[in-house]
Amino acid sequence: MAALATGYVLITTATGKESKVLEQMRKLPEIGEVHQLFGQWDMIARIEAADYDRMCDIILAKIRTIAGITGTRTLICARFKRD
Repeated sequence: MAALATGYVLITTATGKESKVLEQMRKLPEIGEVHQLFGQWDMIARIEAADYDRMCDIILAKIRTIAGITGTRTLICARFKRD
């Protein structure tokens, strides 16, 4: 089944917890990819879900509950239709 909702989550972690958070993020099947960053955010993850309600569930129940995550900012992709 192709994902109908895509979003990106910018993540901040507690100092020294980056590797543990990355390890947990990689275990989630809804995460298309996750990368460590330098700067204001520590990571960015691409989420794929069946719909926007499911995306919300993934963010609240699976991502934000990972020990070591101190904050998130979610960017939801708008639908794009080619003519």
